[in-house]
Amino acid sequence: MKIVFASSEAAPYAKTGGLADVASALPRALAEAGHEVFLFLPFYRTVKERFPELPLRHAGRTGPFSIREARRHGVRVFFIENDYYFNRGHLYGTVEGDDPENGERFGFFSRSILDALRVLDFSPDVIHAHDWQTALIFAYRKFTNGGDPLFRSAGGVFTIHNLAYQGVFEPDILGRVGLPQRLFRMDDLEFHGKVSFLKAGLLYADAVTTVSPRYAREIQTPEFGCGLDGLLRSRSGAVRGIINGIDDAAWNPGADPAIAAPFSAGDLTGKKACKEDLLRAFGFAPADSGPPVFGIVSRLAGQKGLDLFADALDLLAPLKFRSVIVGHGEPWIERRLAEAARRFPWNVGLRIAYDERLARKVFAGSDFFLVPSRYEPCGLTQMYAQRYGAVPVVRSVGGLDDTVDEYQPASRKGTGFKFEAAGPGALVEAVRRALEAWKNPEDMAALRRNGMSRDFSWARSAEEYLRLYRELAG
Repeated sequence: MKIVFASSEAAPYAKTGGLADVASALPRALAEAGHEVFLFLPFYRTVKERFPELPLRHAGRTGPFSIREARRHGVRVFFIENDYYFNRGHLYGTVEGDDPENGERFGFFSRSILDALRVLDFSPDVIHAHDWQTALIFAYRKFTNGGDPLFRSAGGVFTIHNLAYQGVFEPDILGRVGLPQRLFRMDDLEFHGKVSFLKAGLLYADAVTTVSPRYAREIQTPEFGCGLDGLLRSRSGAVRGIINGIDDAAWNPGADPAIAAPFSAGDLTGKKACKEDLLRAFGFAPADSGPPVFGIVSRLAGQKGLDLFADALDLLAPLKFRSVIVGHGEPWIERRLAEAARRFPWNVGLRIAYDERLARKVFAGSDFFLVPSRYEPCGLTQMYAQRYGAVPVVRSVGGLDDTVDEYQPASRKGTGFKFEAAGPGALVEAVRRALEAWKNPEDMAALRRNGMSRDFSWARSAEEYLRLYRELAG
């Protein structure tokens, strides 16, 4: 098949979150399966500085952009170059807020992808766009490029990675990005008096996917639908959830240079050294490695429920456990966790930073891994944790529910512990169940073995996407 991916970021070129991992790994898995894959990205300043050797493919003779090209793992990666829009010191904004020109920037990017396909003379079977930054592709295709034979027969797939981020702008954005003003109505792109780019993907793509089956159901409810649940219910036949994968070669405790010692499901000997190394990294005495360690690697945001963990510490502290936390994000969450570390220095180790090497030490050295999210479209950390033998304790929402099975001591089946309510009491109860398992070495061995044997590979996810592509392409 001929497949076009459109994303505002992809590793290793530009990354702020999980979208970059998906937009890198899924095209690679599809290319390795023998398909022809084009990936389009903006040519940000950071890309220009880190990859200055990228050759010029098209010098902008037919439009106000140039095209740079790279090849990576069988994927042809094309960068849309326009210095006015993308030669900036950020991808989306700064700590002061979003870039005020984001509407024009990503409207331009979406339209330029279709123009670039003409330049490259590439007629895809499927166009797969991700999140609000590329959703307008489907509006341009429908309202300004509808008759173009290059796009007429292509199936359109739009993936929501987090419905809370919608790309909402003032009504005059339509004229500024070259779309008809008549689309400013409730049945098209109007959303509470403004224009929602995300709605273009929800309305005009042939299929809408999310990054886990449960999240696909949740976003059709008022609690998780962010004001778009009615629209999503009206398109329920086109909505499906496909769980994200992970790169099981890159996340392999048997060959990870960042951790103190290698280990595997069949030989966990090295995990003890990894735990001692982790304790040293957080200033704890490695000789005192008896109590279980609960790891947290997260963006520090309200969505992630880490304030629930802080609220629960008065009840958790007497249970004799340690926790280590790596991440950065919203200042109020950072302050709450810093105060928790001051109040409970024996129980809480905190590093406010983005540090992937330290994060890998957390996965490898932790006994349990805590994800108390208020909502979680998919989540990757609970999959990494299972791969590294850290037993997840999660709130049963979205992809957390889909990727963690509640442990059953009688049968020794399951991979972790889950709780329903978004409150400290439910979190504490799940931790208590985890600590009961900790007392029984056979339970812990079963939990680790079950989790480390789970298949979270991208090959599995790619096959589900291919089935969808084939349906749309006939």
